[in-house]
Amino acid sequence: MTGNTESTLVICGHGMVSQRLLEALCRERVRPFTRIIVFNGETSAAYNRIQLSLLLAGETTEASLALQQDEWFRNNGIEVCNGEPVVTINREDQTVTTTTGRVQPYTHLVLATGSRPAKPGLPGEDLPGVMTFRDLEDTRILIESAGRHRRAVVVGGGFLGLEAAEGLRQRGMAVTLLHRSSHLLNRQLDRIGGQILQQHMEKRGVNIRTGTAPKALLGRSTVRAVQLDDETLISTDLVLFATGIAPSAELARTAGLECDRGILVDGQLRTSDPAISALGECCQLETTTFGLVEPGYQQAEVLAGILSGSTAEAEYRPADTPTRLKISGVPIFSCGQVGAEGDTESVVWQDHEQNHYCRLLIRNQRLTGAVLLGDTRDGPWYSERILQQDDISQYRDFIAFGKNYCEAAA
Repeated sequence: MTGNTESTLVICGHGMVSQRLLEALCRERVRPFTRIIVFNGETSAAYNRIQLSLLLAGETTEASLALQQDEWFRNNGIEVCNGEPVVTINREDQTVTTTTGRVQPYTHLVLATGSRPAKPGLPGEDLPGVMTFRDLEDTRILIESAGRHRRAVVVGGGFLGLEAAEGLRQRGMAVTLLHRSSHLLNRQLDRIGGQILQQHMEKRGVNIRTGTAPKALLGRSTVRAVQLDDETLISTDLVLFATGIAPSAELARTAGLECDRGILVDGQLRTSDPAISALGECCQLETTTFGLVEPGYQQAEVLAGILSGSTAEAEYRPADTPTRLKISGVPIFSCGQVGAEGDTESVVWQDHEQNHYCRLLIRNQRLTGAVLLGDTRDGPWYSERILQQDDISQYRDFIAFGKNYCEAAA
């Protein structure tokens, strides 16, 4: 799609992935569109969503979250309309209509509408005081609420729930975290790793209950208690759900684009309408949806090359993306297989004093998974071994000690 005098790219959504697409387009040798317009549902231009937990904890400022300054958009001729989301798409006329009533024609449309927090559908979850932690406005509300209230219950022991619990604790709240699984971060960590992380967080003052889930939220004018599935009641002033996300596909679905859980795309990020692409957390490639920013970044680079014509035949192929986290000051790295299976060997190394833990999973003298807590410096090297599927037999005895030991042995 090469530029002509009338070509207009419209992007719905301005999150981290949308911003990466803009930056990738600006790096292209040939500018594919004479006009780029971004309609943003949030009141702030793209910011570092990963840093919201630091903002909640009082460890950073809103200003530091901005990915680019206003001057960058002006210099690159990009028009960003904050607080003006698209509400309808007219595919026949190739126009979008925003909440202000503006009708904007497009040559090509990109949907980067992200995701929304998923709630479990419990009785009482619409009560005042029941919140989610997804965007900047959520964070502002949580900071304000933490200044007025004393007790909080966080539901969900994944990355977002753990970060929220730690942030509210640092704001001075008494925090109880509930997690349905038997251990924290059950998608990224094995049982022992999850238990080590739980012990660390409990020492810092977060009360954690695993293997349990809320049954109902109780209160009249505001939430007052959480009823657990074993009928236990926990008194609280605030409940925060961090129980996963769902792709924001409503705009596409209403426009008649093919959708499943997310907006269905092919390897070139095309929807069922060739004039419309989708990427990031709102899209779905075959059966896969995307909840991390790194796949969205990869999609943005591919789509920029396709739209500019520089890599018109490129395709996005999902890869096993390593998880790099830092919870309550504890670095975590996870890649590949997490739990052992029948034909898998485990190599475990643990330093109890330093709370360092390493578990490596091996099958047929090839590394298939790595879980690291505390010391994650060798994580990228392990990830490369998993990706390359190297034969590790010559340094198998040293594999838990990392890259330097293994390369010396080889």
